[in-house]
Amino acid sequence: MLRAIKPKTARSKRAFEKREPKVVENTKTALFVRGSQTSQIVNDALNDLYSLKKPEAVNFTKKNKIHPFDDETSLEFFSKKNDVSLFVVGTHSKKRPHNLILGRTFDNQILDMMELGIERGIPIKAFKSSKCAIGMKPCFVFNGEVWDQREDYLKLKNILLDFYHGTTVDSVNLAGLEYVISVTAGPLKADGTPGTVYFRVYTIQMKNSGQRTPRVELEEMGPSLDLTFRRSKFAPEEIMRQATKAPREIKPKKVKNVKHDDMGDKFGRIHLGKQDFEKIQTRKMKGLKKRKVSDDEEEDEE
Repeated sequence: MLRAIKPKTARSKRAFEKREPKVVENTKTALFVRGSQTSQIVNDALNDLYSLKKPEAVNFTKKNKIHPFDDETSLEFFSKKNDVSLFVVGTHSKKRPHNLILGRTFDNQILDMMELGIERGIPIKAFKSSKCAIGMKPCFVFNGEVWDQREDYLKLKNILLDFYHGTTVDSVNLAGLEYVISVTAGPLKADGTPGTVYFRVYTIQMKNSGQRTPRVELEEMGPSLDLTFRRSKFAPEEIMRQATKAPREIKPKKVKNVKHDDMGDKFGRIHLGKQDFEKIQTRKMKGLKKRKVSDDEEEDEE
């Protein structure tokens, strides 16, 4: 007979309950890991992406012998131990210089990951501009039609949105929008392969416009990264369906005969029974009252 393993101490009990499935999941935490060999460009990129993700982030400053595409066990161990579902691994080699691997886990196993090469990188510290506060939600701008046409661009877009989604809120104050993440897709190469992706971050400056609505200006904050596609590993459809399955408790209840259009307007269909117009209650007016037909009127009608 099998018995469930129960935590022995109160601390282990809280950690066990934290990892249990929930109807409303916690904000996803990201793990930033340095490989056995890195470059200064990779280290700056990891630090800058970590600063944008804080406080839902764990940063490993020491080097680790880790190669996600060759062996996933060490990364899955780190994911389970730190209770994270997102990861960024930075490596550098002669074959793949200035390398970043972005990915996600599901049930403490690798779900999908994409490898990107840094062709050009400028860190945040190189920009002498105002910086955003920690833990703020960004505005995302994806420039280019290819983001909704090709699978590799769709996956990268989905991973980036998942990384910096943050806490789910009902509304956002205009003053709480402090920075913008702009991701631009460059033209495809001559052989049809993906081109360069330009990752830029700007702070939002609210300035006086003389009206109630302020004048908005963007100032580059950094980091500034030019990325190229390399290797990728996507999850099978069945596993992806399980990972994105929403519980019944949070699904909105379907109301019969009620629909919403693209603008959010609500339309309903009402079913009525057969109406007898003689029994409809109308406004009581003298002109609408029934009168008795006299004998003279009956003769005239005949």
